[in-house]
Amino acid sequence: MRVKWMPLAVMMLTLCGWMVTTVLNAQVRGADANVNMMDNCSEDDAGYNDFGGCPEGAPFPGSKSFAGDVSLAEFFALLFSPLAPGGQVIGHPSWRNEPSYLSIRAGQNLKVNNRGGRGHTFTEVADFGGGFIPPLNGALQPAPECANPGALTFVPYGGSQTVKGLEPGLHKFQCCIHPWMRGAVRVE
Repeated sequence: MRVKWMPLAVMMLTLCGWMVTTVLNAQVRGADANVNMMDNCSEDDAGYNDFGGCPEGAPFPGSKSFAGDVSLAEFFALLFSPLAPGGQVIGHPSWRNEPSYLSIRAGQNLKVNNRGGRGHTFTEVADFGGGFIPPLNGALQPAPECANPGALTFVPYGGSQTVKGLEPGLHKFQCCIHPWMRGAVRVE
C-alpha cells in the first residue's frame, strides 16, 4: 500500500519545491524587490496614545482589516532579555523587517512597505546600533546615521519608500526608532 503513495508524495514535494523556487526567483528578478516593515501594535490599547498611537492597528499584507494584538505592556515586556547582560535590547518579535536579508541585482530598486500600525524608518547605516529614542536602545550606542531625526525618512503606516542606486556589496538598514528592526541587502 505504501508503494502506491510514494510516487504521489515525491510529485507533491517536487511541486512544492518548484513553487518556492519560483517565488524566490520572482523576488530577485522582478522590477522591484520588496521588504515589509512589520509590527502588530493594538489600536485598542490607549497606552500607545502617549507614543503617537497605533492609528491603523497592523493590517496583514493585502488586507485592510485590523489585526494588531500587541499591548504596550507586552511590547515593553519583550524589549530586553533578562538573560542578556547589560540591558541588551531584543525587541518585540512582531516588530521586524520581512525578509531581513535578500539579494538583488545592481540597478534593481528596493521597495520598502510599512505593513504595521506605527511609523518606521528604513535607514542605511555603516554599523547597526541604537536609534534616536534612548529608552528603546538599551545598551546599544546610537548609530550615527540615526542621530538627527529631522534628516531621516519616516515611512508612515500604509506608506512606502523606494531605495534606488545601491552599489554592489552588502548594505545594512535599520529602523532608527525600533533599532532591532534590521535588514541586510546584498547587491550583486
